[in-house]
Amino acid sequence: MQSDFQFQVGYYDHLHPEPAINFQMNRWINYLGAGALEDMQSIAPRLVDLPSYRREFLALAEKAFSDGKNMEAAYYFRSAEFFMGLDDSEKLPAREHFLQLLWKKYEITDSNKFAIPYTDGSLSGFLPVYFFSHGQPKGMIVVHGGFDSYIEEFFPLIFYLCNAGYNIICFEGPGQGGALLDSRLFLTQEWHKPVKAVLDYFKLEDVTLLGISMGGCLALRAAAYEPRVKRVIAYDVFYDWMETTLEKLKPVSLVLKLLMNINAQGMFNKVLEAIIKKSPLFEWGMHQAMVVMGVYTPYEVFQKSRLYTSRDISPLVTQDVLLMAGAEDHIIPLSHYYKQIGALKNVRSKTARLFTRTENAHNHCQVGNLRLAIDYMIDWIESPSQHSA
Repeated sequence: MQSDFQFQVGYYDHLHPEPAINFQMNRWINYLGAGALEDMQSIAPRLVDLPSYRREFLALAEKAFSDGKNMEAAYYFRSAEFFMGLDDSEKLPAREHFLQLLWKKYEITDSNKFAIPYTDGSLSGFLPVYFFSHGQPKGMIVVHGGFDSYIEEFFPLIFYLCNAGYNIICFEGPGQGGALLDSRLFLTQEWHKPVKAVLDYFKLEDVTLLGISMGGCLALRAAAYEPRVKRVIAYDVFYDWMETTLEKLKPVSLVLKLLMNINAQGMFNKVLEAIIKKSPLFEWGMHQAMVVMGVYTPYEVFQKSRLYTSRDISPLVTQDVLLMAGAEDHIIPLSHYYKQIGALKNVRSKTARLFTRTENAHNHCQVGNLRLAIDYMIDWIESPSQHSA
């Protein structure tokens, strides 16, 4: 298991005029370093739509692979695949390249991989899981991603935590990675169910649960019903999915709320169709949400998104909790950070950390200074005196 890894520090605001594209490019720079910055700058002027994004990143991936740069190739394949639909013939090959290259880079063997049987109602399949051990572990950290993430994306973060002295179990739950693509397990707000399956399988009793991105919401939801989670890290705060989406859709958000409240499905979908026609990124997001959630219309996406909030379960969380947020997160409204702080009224301890631009950690999940964020998590886990009720 290789761990020779250095996180790049710096968030580059002007790589691309579209904030979501700019953020994706910064993600890979954080992992890959100055060479990736040069690559991003070289292709940025040609990223005029999603097809060009896929084309340019596939070209980068193939060149990196031919040059023997497996880490770069892996993440460029993932970047290209990120915006591919299930009907794209290049999606699954790009995903397979991504996985194979990272398994090789980090010397991951079958002994690290598990497939945990999982059943929820009529859905049955397997949860992909990795287990990485430390010779003298200080404890166990269970890690999962958010909306549609692949857990392998976070290997640099995961191995950093492992090298800091922790056994790590990381998994993909319903709606994520192999659980979705191989087993057709759709996203669930009842996140305690996949967490329970993992804890039961490995017979764990005392864990820190780390949820990344939308996983910050899912981890809190799991902790509300799973007492074997003793500490929970929301990396970052993700308080309310529907409200987060509607925040981006002003001034029509009030109309959309009204149409949902009166169950005007047809009219709602027509309003969304008009928005989709003007925004390829929003169109991609809606289609991706339908795939992840197993539904067929934007109306169903929005109705189900109401379930993905920590608002209702926050009073049930009684563990030690770390809340993290970026002061200029391009996805999550800053007000949600403060709402989440206020909603956790019965926790054993509560620590909140807002990262800023001066730290290069102001955006989502502290992309720009990942090491700062991870070091803060480690210090929090190891220093009870830092917990403040």
